[in-house]
Amino acid sequence: MPSDIAIEATDLTKRYGSVTAVESLSLSVPEGTVYGFLGPNGAGKTTTMRLLTTLSEPTSGTARVAEAEITDRDAVAARIGYLPEEPPLYDELTGREQLTYVAGLRDLPGERVRERVAELAGLLDLDALDRRVEGYSSGMRRKLGFIQAVLHEPSVLFLDEPTNGLDPRAARTLRDTLDRLADEGTTVFLSTHVLPVVDEHADTVGVLADGRLVAEGPPSELKRRVEGDGAGDRTLEEVFLEVTAEDPAAADDRERAATAAEGPADG
Repeated sequence: MPSDIAIEATDLTKRYGSVTAVESLSLSVPEGTVYGFLGPNGAGKTTTMRLLTTLSEPTSGTARVAEAEITDRDAVAARIGYLPEEPPLYDELTGREQLTYVAGLRDLPGERVRERVAELAGLLDLDALDRRVEGYSSGMRRKLGFIQAVLHEPSVLFLDEPTNGLDPRAARTLRDTLDRLADEGTTVFLSTHVLPVVDEHADTVGVLADGRLVAEGPPSELKRRVEGDGAGDRTLEEVFLEVTAEDPAAADDRERAATAAEGPADG
């Protein structure tokens, strides 16, 4: 993989028995870009992210993330950040204790951690670091999960619905932060149902349907590519709806199979 490619997958496939969750997925994401990953519920988005973050093993195919094979879990984990739809947090800890615990797992220097926590908590207006996580709202949990994901300044950042539960101001701040991170060289792999966010921030959009990548390109290009009268005036939502038409029963089968095998799958 060339050094300027942060994520590269070739024929990545994941099956659960007779159900194929992701089929022959190939993509290439340059460093320092925001890749918007779209798809309806059950399309295989979360399964794909689990594969790329080493939380699940592919049935076949290969992938490299931050210059490490996904078969080398330790190398990939050291170079990425991941915010799943449900952040992995300990309710009995305070927010600050949670971040200190994660920093310790990564052997991060204490002074730098304190600086980063103060900077990011201030940026996201999270002023409850000394309260227990069990008392956090969903938006506060998401803010804490985001700080946890970027605390070690990862090369590649995977985000699954990062603005869920955030008020408009916090969501705007987080989106601006993603742009800043990309400008600084971080690669952001962003999965969300909020299409205007992808339209505004993504350099490239990949659309998954029925476990397959059915469209890919810059948002403006995808909107031009759809045929029909007035195609140039199409919104990303209209493009999404047109290219993701699939059998709902097949999507439900994939979601049930993934959930049974690994826990909650696609949102």
